Amino acid sequence: MDRAPGLSVRLKLTLSYAGFLMVAGVLLLATVWVFILRDVRVVSSRPGEFVPIRSVILGAYAPATAGVLAFLLVFGLLGGWVLAGRMLAPLTRITHATRMATNGSLSHRVRLPGREDEFRELADAFDKMLARLEAHVAEQRRFAANASHELRTPLAISKALLDVARTDPGHDTGELIARLHTVNTRAIDLTEALLLLSRADQRSFTREHVDLSLMAEEATETLLPLAEKRGVTLETRGDIAPTIGSPALLLQLTSNLVHNAIVHNLPEQGTVWVTTGVRPQTVVLTVENTGAQVLPELASTLTEPFQRGTERVHTDHAGVGLGLAIVKTITRAHDGTLTLTPRPAGGLRVTVELPAASPHPDR
Repeated sequence: MDRAPGLSVRLKLTLSYAGFLMVAGVLLLATVWVFILRDVRVVSSRPGEFVPIRSVILGAYAPATAGVLAFLLVFGLLGGWVLAGRMLAPLTRITHATRMATNGSLSHRVRLPGREDEFRELADAFDKMLARLEAHVAEQRRFAANASHELRTPLAISKALLDVARTDPGHDTGELIARLHTVNTRAIDLTEALLLLSRADQRSFTREHVDLSLMAEEATETLLPLAEKRGVTLETRGDIAPTIGSPALLLQLTSNLVHNAIVHNLPEQGTVWVTTGVRPQTVVLTVENTGAQVLPELASTLTEPFQRGTERVHTDHAGVGLGLAIVKTITRAHDGTLTLTPRPAGGLRVTVELPAASPHPDR
């Protein structure tokens, strides 16, 4: 936004300091004149002759007063300029950091030294904002790179299959169609997951009363055939867990957690526990499963987009690598917290904690 040029803050403060000093000097000199000299009227220079002392004093007082005021003006301008510069030095550092951030350097920090005051509070808040912005930009760049890579893979496979079909007319058409259908389905799933992730991240949804226990029941009923196919037992229990949010997104969150718990379970005789509970200020959804041992350092990275363990890629339900990333984004969009904890016996415990709401009147 273009603005007309104006006086700098330093110059305004300088003029303010000098003006205040001049006003204080005038008031002081006026006070001396009014309260000290008003009762002095005449003086006798010779017997019988009286000369008004006020005119004599005024003749000597006026030049001295003018000199004092001139000194105060110069002193106020110079001293005010130096003092304003020292006062505004932290603001100059913050402005410099802002310009560097505007040019793309998000790693620069103000790091203002000294004790706590308004400028240091502003600098610390600005440093925190830069740190969060840098992390967000890095995450977005990483996400964009991973997304482009993931989308390029099915497209490259489709192109290779079509090239084979074109060069080999006698190739089995049914097998080609089946493989193209699988690759296309994966690309569609990935695109829908990306759109859902973007929608949740922008918080562009309507909030309603939601019962997490109903979301858990619906998700387990929907995924029960997959659990039976893989020999996994689903157990659902818990209390009514009222919160406020998007029913569609919270159902997606629950479904992703249950799906991951089923897919990344033991080959046979595995178990998935889905529980809901209520705390004083929050409601809790917990999904845990049996399975292989998960290292703590690996668990902390599973919510990153496209993050998979090596063993996950070769399963028939590897997904698109966005399941827990979507869960994290939906949880954050609902002002909640997500915690991943490896189970000592193997497997993973995922806990979602959301702000509690009063039960819906219709429940």
